[in-house]
Amino acid sequence: MQRILVIDDEPSIRELLKDFFTGRGFEVVTSQDGEAALNLLKENKFDLLLLDLMMPGMNGMDVLREIVSENLTIPSIMITAYASVSTAVEAMKLGAFDYITKPFVLEDVYLTVRRALDVSKLQEENFRLKKELKKKFSTHKIIGNSLPVQEVIRFIDKIADTDSTVLLTGESGTGKELVAKTIHYNSSRVRSNFVPLNCAAIPKDILESELFGHEKGAFTGAVTTRIGRFELASNGTLFLDEIGELAPSLQVKLLRVLQEKEFERVGGIKTIKVDVRIIAATNRDLEKAVKDGMFREDLYYRLNVIPLHLPPLRKMKEDIPLLIEHFVAEISKNKKKESPRISRETMDCLVNYKWPGNVRELENLIERLIILKEGDNITPDELPERFIENRQMPRVVTKSKSLSSEGVDLNLVLDEIENNMIIQALEMSKGVKSKAASLLGLNRTTLIEKMKKKSIEFHTKTVE
Repeated sequence: MQRILVIDDEPSIRELLKDFFTGRGFEVVTSQDGEAALNLLKENKFDLLLLDLMMPGMNGMDVLREIVSENLTIPSIMITAYASVSTAVEAMKLGAFDYITKPFVLEDVYLTVRRALDVSKLQEENFRLKKELKKKFSTHKIIGNSLPVQEVIRFIDKIADTDSTVLLTGESGTGKELVAKTIHYNSSRVRSNFVPLNCAAIPKDILESELFGHEKGAFTGAVTTRIGRFELASNGTLFLDEIGELAPSLQVKLLRVLQEKEFERVGGIKTIKVDVRIIAATNRDLEKAVKDGMFREDLYYRLNVIPLHLPPLRKMKEDIPLLIEHFVAEISKNKKKESPRISRETMDCLVNYKWPGNVRELENLIERLIILKEGDNITPDELPERFIENRQMPRVVTKSKSLSSEGVDLNLVLDEIENNMIIQALEMSKGVKSKAASLLGLNRTTLIEKMKKKSIEFHTKTVE
């Protein structure tokens, strides 16, 4: 049951409002003066405050000021018989949701109360979600014990709660958006929006409208006014991914926003002021782009206030098992599947792989393996062939063959070596073809095809 506190020095008004809202399912508490009401607010939880402006002693404005100074969060509606623009503006500045004038219609008061409660509920949900996001994007959630990862974490802790522009560099898939979100959700801007925009994913002819918005009729198809990402990110953070792909004409306009903190919508003449923190990211060498005349030097220095380079996954091999463990648990939970065990041989293959797609490639692979897995374990046979090719193979000793003056048939020699290796692998694996294929760095089906082609038979009691 939602609770309303009514503060009014007129007994008839207090009783009227109490009876009306009690009849509509609210719990109503009344008070005849501001000081007593403040004590009630400090000691009890209320969902809304109906507050008379003119009261002896502490008036309505005084109560609102005290609520602000005590950091009490409650939607307030002012009731007054002396409505004026100045009092309304002052009440709104102090945090009042709205005001109603005496004499009032009870149904109108009810509608105003419902709107205030709905807005308050949305604000509470928004704040709760942002608290959860802050927890999710805590630096403690960044996975890795390697020196490069720990340096990134320490750097984020230093720069998060500042307004300085950050330029994230590194290969694709190294987690630049994750780092940008972590910076935002650990800053004082956490109550406002984190707005991402991939500059390479949006056609150049509409990117300006995406950034700055447009006025109705600004171009064909602009049937309504639309706000852009800068306005959406007001008091928050705008993440500009792939900033190196920004067209030269837009580089000029972005530079102006960074310098002046203002812009105009496409087709508009009104100057809009903004307070936005910029985090930009690129996998390109912007210094080279500047030298080649592809990127403005002045914009580069505006963006490169705080540079942060994210290392590739191949430089953090010791973190790969930790990341695999994390993705296996998370993806299995999301897909409602049992978490598989990664065999030691499979882990070796994954650790020794070069990971050109970095962490994103690793996450995508784990998702594929979990969805397509056949048993409780994930074996090397289930990995794409490129992972087997990068595996460090055990050394197999073969008899050397000398080159005589008469020469040799190299194809026959290589065929003989391959046959010997296949037979040795089958002997070492006791005839289990999947293990033999793993020793040879092959898929099981490839080994079987080679055995058929070479008419190699291996008899064993081991049942595969």
